Amino acid sequence: MISPFTLPPSPEAQKAAKEVIEKVHAYMDMHPKSELHRCGKMFGVLVYEDGYLAAFSAKLDGTYYHEGFVPPVYEMTEEPIGTSKAESQRLQRLLFANYNFINGKGESKNLLEIFRNEKVVSPEDWFSGKTSSSLPPSGAGECCAPKLLQHALTHGLKPVSLAEFWVGAPSKTEIRQEGAFYAPCSGKCVPILKHMLEGLQVTGYELQVTGYGKPEIIYEDEWLMVVNKPAGLLSVPGKNEEPSVESLLHAKPVHRLDQDTSGLLVLAKKPEIYKELQAYFQRRDILKRYEAICKGLGIGELGIRGEISLPLLPNPYDRPRQMVDREHGKVAITRYVIRERRDDGSVLVDFYPLTGRTHQLRVHAAHPDGLNAPIVGDRLYGSAGERLMLHAAEITFVHPVTKEEMHFCIPSNFGKHPLHALRHLNTEERHRGSQHFRYVLRKQET
Repeated sequence: MISPFTLPPSPEAQKAAKEVIEKVHAYMDMHPKSELHRCGKMFGVLVYEDGYLAAFSAKLDGTYYHEGFVPPVYEMTEEPIGTSKAESQRLQRLLFANYNFINGKGESKNLLEIFRNEKVVSPEDWFSGKTSSSLPPSGAGECCAPKLLQHALTHGLKPVSLAEFWVGAPSKTEIRQEGAFYAPCSGKCVPILKHMLEGLQVTGYELQVTGYGKPEIIYEDEWLMVVNKPAGLLSVPGKNEEPSVESLLHAKPVHRLDQDTSGLLVLAKKPEIYKELQAYFQRRDILKRYEAICKGLGIGELGIRGEISLPLLPNPYDRPRQMVDREHGKVAITRYVIRERRDDGSVLVDFYPLTGRTHQLRVHAAHPDGLNAPIVGDRLYGSAGERLMLHAAEITFVHPVTKEEMHFCIPSNFGKHPLHALRHLNTEERHRGSQHFRYVLRKQET
């Protein structure tokens, strides 16, 4: 079986998904009051040797049952509401004990057993500062992938591949796009799937980044260095023993670029320099420009500019994804300039982040209240591709020791007409570049 975490999914799963999307659209046409018109839903397909199964997450328009879709693993007749918090938790625990999932070995575990050693953080606990819960997350077991696998394994069907995708109106909280494929969520599905996949021959268990190169040193002195990080290389060491810029160069990144993002990264070679440069970022004294290719933009003419302000916070059930939350999220502001339009409907965009939240540009590009145009190759908020078309192209900051203004530019080569072609700029060129940089930012004020 091809792993459900592999993106993009197999051609067979994509073909099955297309048929299901057409079926759901026909349903929406016949039901103008369906919830799918207000907020879409995650659907899924599981391809087996002689056909495919289809599923939707939780309920659809108030019921677990629709013709052509697999039933729930365990139907909850009503919400487990108790007279007190203790009683409610007791009833919830009883419910989770009835959610039983088998795996490829024929072994069965309920949700309490599956999540026994998992750290679970509900949104309520997240906002109140708590770190974990003793119960599985709400809605665990109702997502498409576990439902599909359970139905296949209990009916003697041999799974070949699986895909989950969004249908209906886009989600403004979790940033889901119509027709886009997504990997199972990390908080609710991954623990269940780890159990269910045991005993199955699974290929491509994790998304493999297609190679990475070494960081190219653009500037270096005794205090700091500036490098061009290739896409696919971590900025700092992760959970596994993958190489990172920090481990390869033995210097500490002052800020981070996502693993899938390429471009300019500043590193400190001494602790005191790291601390001072960190203060620059906290005071927003460092100017940055990113270049991105976005797909699906339906706004105005070339050269349009604007500002996006959408507060962000981590999705407690689906790390590392971020979500928009206007009540609890942290301020996130991005300015942008549309620089180039292309025949395929994509555009080259310059992003100027005024804050530095995780995945800020990716979310602001994809969100319906942002550009509503995901960055090409974004497997979290758009559609997976060969690479994420996002590049940190330009940075300006004051050297913490010499007090000289430093300006660096490495074009992405995404566009036909890069703003700058020089890889390392002398003092006069750095000054001219940084002045242009500030001019662009000031122009957006007017």
